[in-house]
Amino acid sequence: MAKSAEQTTSQSHDLRQILRASMDALLVPLLAVLTAMILGGLVIAFAGGNPIYAYLGLFQGAFGSTKALSETAVWATPYIFAGLAVALAFKGGLFNIGAEGQLAFGAVVSALIGYALPDLLGISLPAIIHIPLAVGGGMLAGALWAAIPGALKAYTGGHEVINTIMMNYIALNMTSFLLNAPMKDPNPLNVVARTPSIAESARIPPLFEGFRVHWGFALALLVAFLVWWLLWKTTLGFEIRTVGANPDAAKYAGINVKRTIVLTMALSGLLAGLAGTIEVTALNYRHELGFSVGYGFDAIAIALLGKTHPLGVVIAAILFGAMRNGATRMQFLTQIPVDIISVIQALILLLVAAEAIIRYLYRLRAREERVVLTRGWGG
Repeated sequence: MAKSAEQTTSQSHDLRQILRASMDALLVPLLAVLTAMILGGLVIAFAGGNPIYAYLGLFQGAFGSTKALSETAVWATPYIFAGLAVALAFKGGLFNIGAEGQLAFGAVVSALIGYALPDLLGISLPAIIHIPLAVGGGMLAGALWAAIPGALKAYTGGHEVINTIMMNYIALNMTSFLLNAPMKDPNPLNVVARTPSIAESARIPPLFEGFRVHWGFALALLVAFLVWWLLWKTTLGFEIRTVGANPDAAKYAGINVKRTIVLTMALSGLLAGLAGTIEVTALNYRHELGFSVGYGFDAIAIALLGKTHPLGVVIAAILFGAMRNGATRMQFLTQIPVDIISVIQALILLLVAAEAIIRYLYRLRAREERVVLTRGWGG
């Protein structure tokens, strides 16, 4: 009985620690958002606008109607996938700056499969086959493109930040060439660098008739859960987090560090490629040059704001999607340029990254650093 009481006390203490750590992890991002909104309000006032009307318009544009909610979900979908891509790499101790290029390649390959495969085969494909092929092809393209800097990191020591930035330039310029030449829509009335429309059989349908929100949003939520499950409920996830925490200790424990690095980058690229794929198959029904500009870099801010946790990434992605969607309504009410949203997002990133500033402003105690590798809570 005494042993049981001790176990209960220990478990209760552990639970309190987990809850305290979770609240602490949530507090800093929330205060960072609040502080960024206050500073953004000062910028709006300095520019001659009314901060109250501006934020009222932002809220109305993002959540004020069923259509607004639909559009916020549409904006949030690629942010969730791309944010998860960056967060997964972070957990493995890797800084994937290449989500932008991986996303673009995923979109290109998905569009190619979507419009060219039926003509190449000379048959009409059923949606149950064509959609998985288009989505899977885009995911594979993103994974392969990210695996290259992963292999360079693992086997040559090449830094993934530099390599992924360079890979972005290659991917985006190759995409520009493809959309302006071999893959350009042959319609003589088309003057935009974009592919032909994908076949009906490759299109993911909307969630609700009359709204643009699509099944890709539901898939994004499912993938966020799967990433959490992978990281905290599987052996591979434990290996990824161990390598990210201490590669030397991981190697001593018998983990193949090089293989884990390459696999982590490949999985990260797969998620980024999925972001581009869903935009093609579920929303735009083609790939158009420049449609995804900024998604990959916004994903870094989203992953940091979400503390690299899948649930946090989803919340941060919805926040960023809401700001992007509500910006037009904010501009209508105050005549303030929508670029103010980028200023607020930059402030959020700055304040989350410089956590010490928030702790100093709000007199928060510095939390104790602990590496938790085995708890299923995902701390």
